[in-house]
Amino acid sequence: MRWVILVFILLTLIRSMRGMGGGKAFTAGDRKVAMFMMISADIQFLLGIDLYFMKGWFTVLTSGADIMANKVNRFFTVEHAVGMIIAIALIHIGYSSVKKNIADQAKFKKLFWFTLIALLVILITIPWPGRELIGRPMFPGMH
Repeated sequence: MRWVILVFILLTLIRSMRGMGGGKAFTAGDRKVAMFMMISADIQFLLGIDLYFMKGWFTVLTSGADIMANKVNRFFTVEHAVGMIIAIALIHIGYSSVKKNIADQAKFKKLFWFTLIALLVILITIPWPGRELIGRPMFPGMH
């Protein structure tokens, strides 16, 4: 699922850059791509919340302050969760700007910057393969 949201983020960024650079009108297609980005982020959030409680990370979080000493526990209970919540909030703020009655260039610009910052937060907080102790496979089932 993470790949779906990353694809929609990239599509949103590309469309926003084209709109900012070309003086184009903000179309229904631009709005739909941004909306699908937001919906995929929301679905990923719901799946993440489910995993957070089903995999026991919430139990680890409530076990005491010593979780901060363990790199894996700290990453999954605090850093990853908080980072993704921030990214989803940024995506929602960016999308809400396209619904406002402002100039098309302002819509493209706000959407671009909020989405770009959200992308950076997501890229930082994904447990990429190769990250010591916390890395996960690129695709489920790969080792």
